[in-house]
Amino acid sequence: MSTQKKRNFQIEAFKHRVVVDPKYAEKTWNILEHAIHEIYNHNASGLSFEELYRNAYNMVLHKFGEKLYSGLVTTMTMHLREISKSIEDAQGGSFLEELNRKWADHNKALQMIRDILMYMDRTFIPSTHKTPVHALGLNLWRDNIIHSSNIQTRLLNTLLDLVQEERTGEIIDRWLVRNVIMMLMDLGSAVYQEDFEKHFLNVSANFYSVESQQFIECCDCGDYLKKAERRLNEEMERVSQYLDPSSEAKITNVVEKEMIANHMHRLVHMENSGLVNMLVDDKYEDLGRMYSLFRRVPDGLSLIRDVMTSHIRDTGRQLVTDPEKSRNPVDFVQRLLDEKDKNDKIISMAFNNDKTFQNALNSSFEYFINLNPRSPEFISLFVDEKLRKGLKGYSEEDVEVVLDKVMMLFRYLQEKDVFEKYYKQHLAKRLLSGKTVSDDAERSLIVKLKTECGYQFTSKLEGMFTDMKTSQDTMHGFHASQATNLGDGPTLVVQVLTTGSWPTQPSPTCNLPTEILGVCEKFRMYYLGTHTGRRLSWQTNMGTADLKATFGKGQKHELNVSTYQMCILMLFNNADRLSYKEIEQATEIPASDLKRSLQSLALIKGKNVLRKEPMSKDIGEDDAFFFNDKFTSKFIKLKINTVNAQKESEPEKQETRQRVEEDRKPQVEAAIVRIMKSRRVLDHNNIVAEVTKQLQSRFLPNPVVIKKRIESLIEREFLERDKVDRKLYRYLA
Repeated sequence: MSTQKKRNFQIEAFKHRVVVDPKYAEKTWNILEHAIHEIYNHNASGLSFEELYRNAYNMVLHKFGEKLYSGLVTTMTMHLREISKSIEDAQGGSFLEELNRKWADHNKALQMIRDILMYMDRTFIPSTHKTPVHALGLNLWRDNIIHSSNIQTRLLNTLLDLVQEERTGEIIDRWLVRNVIMMLMDLGSAVYQEDFEKHFLNVSANFYSVESQQFIECCDCGDYLKKAERRLNEEMERVSQYLDPSSEAKITNVVEKEMIANHMHRLVHMENSGLVNMLVDDKYEDLGRMYSLFRRVPDGLSLIRDVMTSHIRDTGRQLVTDPEKSRNPVDFVQRLLDEKDKNDKIISMAFNNDKTFQNALNSSFEYFINLNPRSPEFISLFVDEKLRKGLKGYSEEDVEVVLDKVMMLFRYLQEKDVFEKYYKQHLAKRLLSGKTVSDDAERSLIVKLKTECGYQFTSKLEGMFTDMKTSQDTMHGFHASQATNLGDGPTLVVQVLTTGSWPTQPSPTCNLPTEILGVCEKFRMYYLGTHTGRRLSWQTNMGTADLKATFGKGQKHELNVSTYQMCILMLFNNADRLSYKEIEQATEIPASDLKRSLQSLALIKGKNVLRKEPMSKDIGEDDAFFFNDKFTSKFIKLKINTVNAQKESEPEKQETRQRVEEDRKPQVEAAIVRIMKSRRVLDHNNIVAEVTKQLQSRFLPNPVVIKKRIESLIEREFLERDKVDRKLYRYLA
């Protein structure tokens, strides 16, 4: 099969010259020029656009593109100058209408012209880097109309006057203004910005500067903020209605600067209506408005936060340092909780739950709650009050709410170990007297404390509950073993407390009545017989007793009293009158406890089973006491509470503080050893910083105490000082 020869084809020019009419270009342009005139004169309906397109196409094809382009510029410029005169002649409100109408006509004309000259737009213009037809039409409009000396300033002033009218409450033709603004944007963002926006922003700044000054002189803070918010919303609406979206941030910045930033210090501190007044009066709406406006300006929120923090700290300082308000611990803590609830609600409802405000609130509470050294004791007393009787009738959810609030205050305490000391004492009294509202509530609080501070914090508290359960089992065994021996004698119920778990202090045992001593000895023998290696010591200061008493006319009552009160009352089985000193000598009850017991037996109306002479509120060493034969009560069973020394006396406070300080020493030493064991060598300042960091969840250790503990560890050869640098310590393995 033979291969075919490859053929090359070539297109050659005509052999003869194509002769073009020398007047072709002029004639064709005249046709196109006439068409452009007709278009601008609204007579385009009689034109053949197909024929006009072909003419423009042929002119470009025959290399007359330059003539076509320059002719277009000249013709359009001529028409635009005529349009300019028409717009200039428009009077008053018809000026913008005429401008808008002519702009719409020009756009239509431009569309038709661009369709006719499409071929030139696609070929000649790109190759010669000239401006496309549509852009050319816009540029010519800009130069001949918008930048005309008689129109430019007039247009700007008209637009600014309309904005001013609207700001003063008049109704304007927004549609017309919007069209004119869109025209400026169509001519290029630079035209919009230079010919309108820049001047608009300057005029607005002046307007709001003057207006804000007028407002602040005559309005209170709340009203001023309402006006500022309204103005801000108006400007944002104005942008959405007829300005370019890019102007929103700029005009809002102007309003924010002139109406808020420039006056925010004066607004916040405004007398009788500023931020502090709003906080005091719970003006959530005004506070929310201030927050939303101030967050828009630099340092606005930090100013609110600083003033709020200062106010909370001042209020809190007054709460915790006022001696009058510290008289009742329960009221003291309740005021703190109310203050916290009040501020939490403000932050939630007005400040959008802002974390920075919440942190400021927490730091403020931590600051002032620790100004009162008795805060840990008072919080424990508050818990004691609630768990004794204050939560009766509460639902489980309500109890949890109260306990969570207590835990919130607990977190602010720097001396959590002091709270632990008091809480342990109060819990012991509740458990031993059976006065707790709910074991579940008690355990719930211990779980919360354990979660917050760890197992070590609550191990002894949990041990107290274990002892109570074990004691029940012990008493069942004792009563079972003594079933035949007890007869009609007194019934004994004993709680056996583990020494390390309970806050028991060695207290002198008072002289118990003979009837009681016998049964106590029986229990001691039983207990030591069933438990080896243990020792029992009676805590008579913590017990209670039920007595049957017969008064005048044979009236009988059952009295629930403390062990001390029982010892006192039993003396009156053998005497009608006893002096204070005789009672003291017979019972050997400590003086302070004896006086409180006698007060509750002789001075409380309705429970005065004893009579005192002379009658007075206080117990004196020369007083005499009588069995009150005339005592009557409508109740068969009477509970006679000992007058409560709710707050510690000064010596007791010092003793508690001393015990706390002693308990801290081994904790500080343990922290120092842990740190030095891992670091091996460390300087004094870093040891203090590390120890403080480790122990701050329980208490803030005093640097002096840390130094003394270091000295003690050096003496016991756990650490040594560096021989060169005396501030450097080394761990001795």
